[in-house]
Amino acid sequence: MATSAANADWSANLGYASDYYFRGIFQATSSPSGGFDYESGGFYAGTWAADVKDGLEVDGYFGYGGEAGDFTYGIGYTGYFYTGDFDDTYQEVNLSGGFGLVSAEVAIGQYDNNGGPTLDYTYYAVSIEKDGFYGKYAGFSQDFSGDYLELGYGTTIAEIDFGITLLFNDEDLNGTDSTDESLIFTIGKSFDL
Repeated sequence: MATSAANADWSANLGYASDYYFRGIFQATSSPSGGFDYESGGFYAGTWAADVKDGLEVDGYFGYGGEAGDFTYGIGYTGYFYTGDFDDTYQEVNLSGGFGLVSAEVAIGQYDNNGGPTLDYTYYAVSIEKDGFYGKYAGFSQDFSGDYLELGYGTTIAEIDFGITLLFNDEDLNGTDSTDESLIFTIGKSFDL
């Protein structure tokens, strides 16, 4: 048991986004966030919270990830919960895989829908990343619809993470009758505990 505890890693993180978008959908302007994570031998678990102006979004997650040669894989669970009236609960199974510069992810979930009928959704994304630059195409199917394109760059300077993202989301995601573009700036810091 002592050996297992010695190989486990605990960490914390703090962040700020000029605009908080999740999967192409606007959540809040000027949003601080923070969380805690545990990792041991491929297993991970954690919690993360963000200010969405009408309370907090509080996420809980756990899973397992690994690699076989140049191939990476993962399976896990994520729950999204809210302290105010901003939204209702989402729960999903997450699957991911990657090879070289390319990665893909799928989330299969249910949305509690504020007392209405439960909605089912599938989220899918394909990303390409090299030297901090990345591009992502992603979207939804089943009871949710819409897609988006995300282009960005992230780097670390003096142990502080900086990011810039250009987001193009369609009318199903932004609630208008045309494509919307957004420029997002992020800053964050992780700490070993």
